[in-house]
Amino acid sequence: MPCPIGFSMVELVQNYDVLEKCTKDILSIIKPTEADQNKRLHAIQEIVDSIYLVGRLGDAAVKPFGSFLSKLYAKSGDLDVSVELPNVLGFPTSKEKKQSLLGELMRALEVRGVSRDVNFIPTARVPVLQYVSNHFGVSCDISIDNYPGGLKSKVLYWINTLDGRFGDMVLLVKEWAKAQNINDPKDGTLNSYSLCLLVLFHFQTCKPAILPPMNEFLDVNISAESGPYNEKNLDEMCAESIAKFRRRDIGQRNQSSLSHLLATFFEKFCRLGVHSSDHVISTYMGRLQRKQGGLYWMTKSCYLFVEDPFQRLDNAARTVDVLGLHDIATALKNAKNIVSSDGPVDRNEFLSLLCTPEVGSKLGARATAGRYATPATTLQEDRFRGFLERLAANPFDNQHRLRAQGSTGSRSIHSPQPQGYNSGRQAAARRQSQQRRGEYTSDRQASGHALNAMFDEILGRRLHNGSAPNSRSQAFSSRSPGQYW
Repeated sequence: MPCPIGFSMVELVQNYDVLEKCTKDILSIIKPTEADQNKRLHAIQEIVDSIYLVGRLGDAAVKPFGSFLSKLYAKSGDLDVSVELPNVLGFPTSKEKKQSLLGELMRALEVRGVSRDVNFIPTARVPVLQYVSNHFGVSCDISIDNYPGGLKSKVLYWINTLDGRFGDMVLLVKEWAKAQNINDPKDGTLNSYSLCLLVLFHFQTCKPAILPPMNEFLDVNISAESGPYNEKNLDEMCAESIAKFRRRDIGQRNQSSLSHLLATFFEKFCRLGVHSSDHVISTYMGRLQRKQGGLYWMTKSCYLFVEDPFQRLDNAARTVDVLGLHDIATALKNAKNIVSSDGPVDRNEFLSLLCTPEVGSKLGARATAGRYATPATTLQEDRFRGFLERLAANPFDNQHRLRAQGSTGSRSIHSPQPQGYNSGRQAAARRQSQQRRGEYTSDRQASGHALNAMFDEILGRRLHNGSAPNSRSQAFSSRSPGQYW
């Protein structure tokens, strides 16, 4: 990364040294131990013991998938489990049957005293039963016959073995996203899978590349109705691909430190909101692509496109809405500004940026005012200002549609946070959640006139100057995808 003007190389190196130490300290807190793994194994056994109370699940197998299988989970991470039914004929299980079986399993878990905080979501894209294990405190998500989830997780496990920095980066980016309140698909932001794919894309597009495009590693295309896969054959194919790429990369391995990779991650994606609706982040091809040439990508009403490399007609970031995209882009830009600051950044500021209050308190972090805070305005006013400015820049654009629908995300277990630590961020998160649920009507009414006046001023100025483009495509016509990375 080039040294900013007026910023000495000594200070830059010092900042990177502090950042590197912070990343290692954060990982020491969030990386799971053997005890954390055993808790999840015991939680799986609880499910195995419970399915015998459901007659129709007597012969079912219980298999973990997701971050636990791929070894990309943090101490506080959820446990994803697929209950797989015997399927001699090979026909997919209907959604109605999945809903019914999960309902019966929910009652069995409650009868055995296994579960608390139960949340059954039968209407989700993939019906899911969520709960917290009473005995082990592990947050569990159970689905039926989730073969695609198992295959994806197994391939990511093998990808993770190619370079140890990948797993560490995934954990760091997830922790940062939680700290910035942009890791909740139910709230219009990013799910953990799409965050993992962003890290994969970053590693594919580094120079030299750390990881290969997925079409060169393992070219598969599965559907939501895909049945069981041959795990032994999959392992053999992945091991063969890994051996091939290790031979190819002899003498040209990327030696970047974790802090450098994290800094360039923020640098790479800091303009995410600028081109999100016209480009596809493709880990299958390992490059950014314009959204063109395919009926699917041209018709879907989404604000951010992160192509699923295993289900290429699927958008892993489909739940991101317009306000969520604004939050994501703002968080990335702020992170980039702090990491590449034109002045010294201390450990406390890095910790405040990169980790949640719970993790930060264990590392001795203290409450600090955000460098980019604007106390003169409320969170709502800031969000509406960003929304109105984007709308004014494209007044004839029809991209501001209803929130994209998608699968539900997992919930997290919130431990008590130290009093006073980062209270501004916590209050902002509460206001954001309340605003999305429509509970901020009084504030909206109070600031309505000011917001309307601001909108009229911005839009009037843009139209008077003749600077408003006729469409989003016109706004991007003079730019190439390479300019954003």
